[in-house]
Amino acid sequence: MVSFLQIDNLTKRFGDLVLYENISFGVARGQKIGIIARNGAGKTTLLNMIAGKESVEEGAIVFRNDLRVGYLEQSPVYPGGLTVLQACFHSQSETVRLIAAYETALLSNDTAALEALLPRMEHAKAWDYERKAKQILSQLKIKDFDRKVETLSGGQLKRVALANVLILEPELILLDEPTNHLDLDMIEWLEGYLKRSTISLLMVTHDRYFLDEVCNEIIEIDNRQIYSYKGNYSYYLEKRAERLEAAQAAADHAANLLRKELDWMRRQPQARGTKAKYRIDAFYELEKKAGQRQEEGTVNLNVKASYIGSKIFEATGVTKSFGEIQILNSFNYIFSRYEKLGIAGDNGTGKSTFIKMLMGEMQPDSGCFTVGETVRFGYYSQDGLQFDEKMKVIDVVQNIAEYITLGNGKALSVSQFLNYFLFTPEKQHSFVHKLSGGEKRRLYLCTVLMGNPNFLILDEPTNDLDIVTLNVLEDYLANFKGCVIAVSHDRYFMDKIVDHILVFHGNADIQDFPGNYTQYRLWKTQREKEESPKSSPPPAGKGSGRDSGASRQPPGKRKLSYKEQKELEALEAEIPALEKEKKSIEEALGSGTLSMDELNRLSARIGELIGVIDEKTVRWLELNE
Repeated sequence: MVSFLQIDNLTKRFGDLVLYENISFGVARGQKIGIIARNGAGKTTLLNMIAGKESVEEGAIVFRNDLRVGYLEQSPVYPGGLTVLQACFHSQSETVRLIAAYETALLSNDTAALEALLPRMEHAKAWDYERKAKQILSQLKIKDFDRKVETLSGGQLKRVALANVLILEPELILLDEPTNHLDLDMIEWLEGYLKRSTISLLMVTHDRYFLDEVCNEIIEIDNRQIYSYKGNYSYYLEKRAERLEAAQAAADHAANLLRKELDWMRRQPQARGTKAKYRIDAFYELEKKAGQRQEEGTVNLNVKASYIGSKIFEATGVTKSFGEIQILNSFNYIFSRYEKLGIAGDNGTGKSTFIKMLMGEMQPDSGCFTVGETVRFGYYSQDGLQFDEKMKVIDVVQNIAEYITLGNGKALSVSQFLNYFLFTPEKQHSFVHKLSGGEKRRLYLCTVLMGNPNFLILDEPTNDLDIVTLNVLEDYLANFKGCVIAVSHDRYFMDKIVDHILVFHGNADIQDFPGNYTQYRLWKTQREKEESPKSSPPPAGKGSGRDSGASRQPPGKRKLSYKEQKELEALEAEIPALEKEKKSIEEALGSGTLSMDELNRLSARIGELIGVIDEKTVRWLELNE
């Protein structure tokens, strides 16, 4: 396979902290690799070194010559004053800059600039590039081109940054938490786009459905080394369990041998100076192996929440608007005891506003929330991360409570509770400023839970948390004897935690669905199929994210000519056949059994197919309109 990126014997240290030591791996054409590790293990640092934003102390990072590389940072930043359009085309590429100038002139109706730019666009053959760029902007719902980037929300800025990366048409993309701040529709669109695309990927994400659907290889950073798994997230879970089981068996075996060796060491002091030195060395090696036990945070933590009565909260006629944007309109709801509710919906539909009104941080225009007297909230908010950086981790939590009560009459100390949430004794006594962003999020979560609430409000709790921490949190919530409301774009998390969901569709349209998120999506898909016109079913390529603003809808509908009708029928047969061929090639490319010639031939063919499918889908849309 054609190598795009090779990393050899890479080592990274921060003082006496070693993140990884002599790690080596590569990314080839067509590979889609997900990186998994605990917070603080150096995932973002690794991507920053590959992108050239951090120095490489030991080892080598080598790209193929002239490789087009894109990097989506976890928290993208643009120079102040840029418009959305300028940020989308913020690039060193001359072609991209030319398209940006053309689009700016078009928006401002600058005829003189347009006349000067048109021949340059022709010479650079930028029209096809511009068409694809507009498709991406349309699919990412980026429309307000004149808006300044500093006024954008986190989700809007993430979409702009994503457009900026995809417009460059990179061959290799580095993605750091690409699903953070994106709403569910955008996550599913990006998932489908990357899954269909031939772009190679190296990404860090906590979204387990995303990893499972997109990746064909998982790299795990554990104990300063890397472990590679040639498959998706489900395959990784299976093989990782086997690895840990084998490691545990080896540790148990070493422990048994260690007991025998220890007995020998104690009984034979006179042998230590001469011929038995090899046994002394073996003893210390065994001692090291026996200490390599995996700590997975699998303790069953049955926390006894404080007493909660039968009345939780009641929303009565709640109405809230921001100008013309309506969030709630005479909303009524009675929350049940021990209910676990998920809240889903696009960004800007009012999910966080709903939570803030419930918590009393914002007042409704009319109506009210009535909260029961025994309710004790624990609120994990998106902007609640505020610590004294000079404090030690254990002191931050100890300021809230000395211990937390368990359901069996026992209690956990602060240190034991922190250990359950993967803070080692060493980490507990380090200063807050030394923690990674994800570790600070985990600490914030501990401060919320340590207050022993009986009603947890979790607003985007999965952002910046690693998968291991999410497993621990999910286990905690499964045993939590209280109420939960979770606002989240993490489909896996929602499926595991909630009993039912409120879906915010926007404009005060709120749907109560009796099931988890995946069940809701299946129901919605089935309903859309039933409601779609049976006379003109969409081809297999429809819904692939390619139906962009490239096609122009005529002002009035007319009947198709005989020739156009025949063309439409032909397209409805051709597009599914092309999609089928594309899927077959994707499976072949992912098999790992192709020769170099076959790999190059099929890679070229799939590129042609994507262009043809795009073209024919746009034409199909025009004829249907």
